[in-house]
Amino acid sequence: MMATQSTVPSRDTLAEQGWASLPSSYRIPERTPSLEEAQQYCRELAESHYENFHVASWFLPKRLRPHFHSIYAYCRISDDLGDEVQSQAQALALLDVWQQQVDACYRGEAKHPVFVALRETIRVCDIPKQPFDDLLTAFRQDQTVTRYASMNDLLGYCRNSANPVGRLVLYACGYRDAERFALSDDTCSALQLANFWQDVREDFGRGRIYIPQDAMTAAGVDESVIASGVATSAFRTLLGEQIVYTRAMFARGAKLIGMVDRELAVDLDLFTRGGLEILRAIEARQCDVLSARPTISKPRKAMLLLHALAGRFVPGMRPSGSMA
Repeated sequence: MMATQSTVPSRDTLAEQGWASLPSSYRIPERTPSLEEAQQYCRELAESHYENFHVASWFLPKRLRPHFHSIYAYCRISDDLGDEVQSQAQALALLDVWQQQVDACYRGEAKHPVFVALRETIRVCDIPKQPFDDLLTAFRQDQTVTRYASMNDLLGYCRNSANPVGRLVLYACGYRDAERFALSDDTCSALQLANFWQDVREDFGRGRIYIPQDAMTAAGVDESVIASGVATSAFRTLLGEQIVYTRAMFARGAKLIGMVDRELAVDLDLFTRGGLEILRAIEARQCDVLSARPTISKPRKAMLLLHALAGRFVPGMRPSGSMA
């Protein structure tokens, strides 16, 4: 008997299978929407997916809100294409489709509502293509890389996964100098690291470990500790060291708060305080992130918001970068 040859699904087939796992509104429409329709789509996506983004957008000048919405919508769907489908192959196929849409957007041929809205943001704010490409590089990397040998390797991932977001925000607000970019990179990478330390258990369930492998080896912590769900003394010490490193990054990046307009400073202050609060929540559990995920209570979130608001509404004050 002749052996039956197995057929490998085409990239188009894999992409179609991937779209089926996602909200129907994510699909590329038959009709190109108007700019008004596209901006409405991005606004609704931003405000329905992430309450902190909705809160932050209150403080932005009205003229900037559509740009923040389009940037957020791009990041949100890109992330979902990588994480919310059933297979690595489907994710990579969808990310290729999304890359084609980025390329088309910069040729003036946008069709998806995200890219119709984003095209206007790119035009008005004069945003280069690289940050959008870098984000897709990170989402592809998530499909193939699940361990990081050192902190330098992990920060290399953050350069693509987190830092472009901060740079896009700065571009949208009219900033494009190297000093502000560097400070933004510190803040964005620190936020990414704080989320990694908070989500060790959840990420392990997805097959990923972001704690650097050399740090784990030096601490005498292997993957079986994470798998057990029991935070040993060695694990707690290891995570405590990562928190010290991350807090120092937040301190460096916080200088940016005093170097931008008041409206953006409020947002930066709020998100920086939120990242530091994640670190405090981890420490409050003696760095045990394995038995339960550390969270920030609603009253504490409200207090963080009030601290950030003080810099906007109290006469003579603005966020200073002090995170006490």
